[in-house]
Amino acid sequence: MTMNAAVLEDVGRLRLRRVRRPEPGPGEVVLKIEANTICGTDLRIVSGAKTAGVRPGVILGHEFAGRVAAVGDGVAGVPVGAQATCSIVVGCLRCAACQSGREHLCENLILFGYELDGGLAEYLLVPRVAMEHGNLVVVERELPATTLALAEPVSCCLNGARQVAVAPGETVVVLGAGPIGLLHIALARLAGATIFATGRPGRLEAALSLGATEAFDLTGDALTREIMQRTGGRGADVVIVAVGDLSLVNQALELAAFGGRVNYFAGFPKGSAATMDPNLIHYRELLVSGGSNARRADVARAVGLLSSGALDVGSMVTHQFPLSELDEAMAAVRQRRGLKVAVVPDEVMAG
Repeated sequence: MTMNAAVLEDVGRLRLRRVRRPEPGPGEVVLKIEANTICGTDLRIVSGAKTAGVRPGVILGHEFAGRVAAVGDGVAGVPVGAQATCSIVVGCLRCAACQSGREHLCENLILFGYELDGGLAEYLLVPRVAMEHGNLVVVERELPATTLALAEPVSCCLNGARQVAVAPGETVVVLGAGPIGLLHIALARLAGATIFATGRPGRLEAALSLGATEAFDLTGDALTREIMQRTGGRGADVVIVAVGDLSLVNQALELAAFGGRVNYFAGFPKGSAATMDPNLIHYRELLVSGGSNARRADVARAVGLLSSGALDVGSMVTHQFPLSELDEAMAAVRQRRGLKVAVVPDEVMAG
């Protein structure tokens, strides 16, 4: 049997093709995909800007949701028909990073949608190694598939949020109101913070609706003055850089209060460098961190927050396209139409 899938044939060449439909071997599970949201990283993979860990010929897509379609011999406790997603990070569980509880930084890391076939297809195989590591997350309380697909970016934001540990009543500045910035806003609101967000004019309303106290279309010195005025000259307890803009690297430090925490969550172009004033870190005793990928526990927590309704971010999926209109879906992301774009297999979209 065959299926439709978005195959990365080469740099700049993502094609919808008929490929063999996966069948589960011993210890494996096959998901019938119901939605896959597209990430800016997908665009970077297609363009060749991101090549590390990417296998030529891979089926793209790492933000997916589906249902268990078939289970292989030896798989227990995974009912056919159950709604599910996966932690996309498959670590070796043996290297120093894995042994320290950071399997998302594994030295031998493989990822769904990079090395393992991803969710821009009608079906997805969860291989034995991923099943043995507990990457499959079966949903206890069902939710819209397009919302469940957001569990992957939410899990990454949870990893970043853990670095800064926002407490109730603290002030948070989120620099960038793209999908990742919006998720950080929603998580900061869940933590009980006062949130100031910056971004393009078309994203400010979404920032406010997801929990920002104030949202500004400001940059540079004008932004610094605004934040300082809003915080009585103190600065923010937490600053999250959610867009890979090198001009924000030092400004994030300037916006932080004494004893504040700064998280460079966004990825920056490979080989980029920025100038920062180390005395800002030294004299203000700032804690500076990053955030990359997510642990299996982060994905499980993300699914719990989404399915319980505690984290209400389903409205971020503003556009849906059938898999047969893959090119149009990718163009919508490239042209920044709406917030998040979901691709849904034609059969599922037809009801």
